[in-house]
Parts: sequence; structure tokens; C-alpha cells
Amino acid sequence: MRFKLFCTVLVTVTMYSCVKEDVKENSTILEISLENPVSKEYHFNIENTINWVTNIQNSNGLLPSSENTAFVSLYDNALAAIAFITLDELEKAEQIFDFFNGKINEELLANKGGFFQLRDLGGNNGQRTWMGDNAWLLIALNHYQDKTNSTKYNTLAFELEKWIRSLQLENGSIAGGYNEDGTPISIVTEGIITAFNAVPGYDEFHKNILSFLETERWDREEKTLLAWPENPSYKYALDLHSLGFNIFENFPITTLENASKYITAQTSTMTNEIVMGYAFDEDKDVVWLEGTAQMAVAYNSASLKTQSDLILNEIEKSILESTTYVNAHGLPYVTNHGSSYGAQMLWDDADITPAISSSVWYLFAKINFNPLALGMNKNTPEADKFWKK
Repeated sequence: MRFKLFCTVLVTVTMYSCVKEDVKENSTILEISLENPVSKEYHFNIENTINWVTNIQNSNGLLPSSENTAFVSLYDNALAAIAFITLDELEKAEQIFDFFNGKINEELLANKGGFFQLRDLGGNNGQRTWMGDNAWLLIALNHYQDKTNSTKYNTLAFELEKWIRSLQLENGSIAGGYNEDGTPISIVTEGIITAFNAVPGYDEFHKNILSFLETERWDREEKTLLAWPENPSYKYALDLHSLGFNIFENFPITTLENASKYITAQTSTMTNEIVMGYAFDEDKDVVWLEGTAQMAVAYNSASLKTQSDLILNEIEKSILESTTYVNAHGLPYVTNHGSSYGAQMLWDDADITPAISSSVWYLFAKINFNPLALGMNKNTPEADKFWKK
């Protein structure tokens, strides 16, 4: 059993001498023993991560989801756009927005609406519309408008918001989107809370979301959002801990502490290093590097930088040098091959090539930037904050 090798890798809810005094008491800490060292010395320059994300952008503005792959993700491109805006690479963000701006009539306003979740490198052959990914594109546009005060993409943002609002159901939830055959995608908690953040302000749309979450997707005892309450094996999901904390004002720190249920140690396929991090769910058969970096961002937001640094030190053991670009590196999606959320297996190269999502969230954590902070302060009425009840 692999875990016999890691008896000195401790997960605790108390303070240790290696932790700085500014870390709040009772926060979950990953302590990596000296008996589990890195096998070789690494020198990481965040500029190399930026170089990789920058160089992988295609002439049509789109970024493939990982190096040497042939598919493009709406979510990944929204993340990249936020990164470019944050780094003052506005032209690169505009190239992404220009692509989708040119698809408003063809995609966003056609059929059942929304932009496709996946497409090929040429921007064609789109596959299904995932509401949560469209919400991330709206978040990226919100960042652009906040940074530039430009009206260039106002129509794109307006139509995206209008479509997302149109998906709200009577119980306050939001439909997940549509498959290629037009059948609806089930309600997804992660997408709902992303939409809450993406749609500016606070009105009945937001109030109804909170009402749904309180009654249907909130574990009051654990102070944790529920992913799949009907399925005990996958009742919880890692990203609801980190994203929930980063989306809702004054969310309980216990939601981050309770993410310890996903902590696992795995051997990186490419670097052969033992990496401590978080899995998608309680299967704990991979370290999900994107989700682990999201936890680092959340701990930064909680002013628990020591914990964030411990997480980053671990995931850096999985950094891969680009095989295409000079002075460029990134993180794969996961450390090793296994299942994603649920029992479904990941794609073949998820553990062997640098990926946009993991690399950008790693970048956000390293520069102490929370992409969801812009949409957090909504002046939510205290009575509607179910997490404080």
C-alpha cells in the first residue's frame, strides 16, 4: 500500500512548530516530513509559467487545453483571459474575446443558446453548452470592463448574462446547459455558484440561488456545499470548498478545513515525485492539481499564506517543462492517471502534459490573486446568508 510510505505525512487541525505564528489556530495544515523530501532540486520561475500560457495561444485567439492536444475548452480560455488581464496583457485577452464576440449570432443566440463547452483548435465542431463555463466567460468580461472601462464587449456580456438568467428554474437553481442532442444537463452546484458570482449585483436571481442552495445543497453540520446529495459516495466535491469560500462573503473557514477528506499522496507520472494534495472526491486516487491550486488561492484569501505556500510547494513537484517552448513550464491536470469527479476516468494525457487550468490557478496562487473576488461583494442581505445561520 502506497500510504505505508507516508506515515510521516501528517494532516492535522492543530498548530505545528514549522507553521508561522500568523496562521490561525485550528486551520488544517499539511506538514511534509523531512523523511519525504523532494528527490531533486527544482528552480521555479513564475515567468516560465506565464511564458507557457502566453505562447500556447493560437492565431485565432484560442488556447488549447493542454500542450500537444487538439481540443479547446471555454472554461480554460476564460481563465486564460483573466490571467492576461491581470498581467496587463490586454491584447491577448481581447483575442479570446474577439473570437467569442464573432460567434454571438452563430452560437450564443442560436438554438438553445450559450457557447459550446469544447471545440477543436480551429474553433469549430463545438460540443454541448455548459452553463458554468459560460459563467466563467462572463467573469472574464467583468474583469476586462473593470480594468479598462471599455464598452467594446458590452453586447457579449449582456447576452451572456441574459442567457444565464434565462436558465433559472422555479426552485432557484440553474439548469446546467444542454447536450448536443438538446437534452438538458442536470443541475450542477459548482456551475450555480459560479453564475451567482458572474452575474453582477444582487437581485431576485441571486436571492433565489441562495434559497435553493440552503434547502437543497447545504450541509449545515459540516458547513459544506453538496455536489450530489442523492449519491452518498459522491456527496461532496473538492471545488465546492475552495470556490464556495472564494465566492460567498464571510464564508466559514471550516469549509476549507473540511476539505481534508480529499487529501492524498500520489506519485507524479512524469517527475516520479511523491506529491501531497487534494483529490476530486473521496475516491482519492489522484492529486487534482487544478483543484489543489484552487485551495491555495482560497487559503490566500483567508490570509493563511503559510498553508497556501505548503500546498504550492507540494504541487510544484509536478511542474513539467514544455516540449515546445523555451523557458516555459506548466502543471498537468493531475499527478497520475485515475478518475475525475465520480468514477469516470480522465483523458489519456491528463497527467503527462502541461494544462491551462492547473497552470493558471497555480499562477493565481503564486501572485496572490483571487479571480472571484471581483464578484464577491454583492451587499448580500444578512438574512440571505444561509452559511451564517
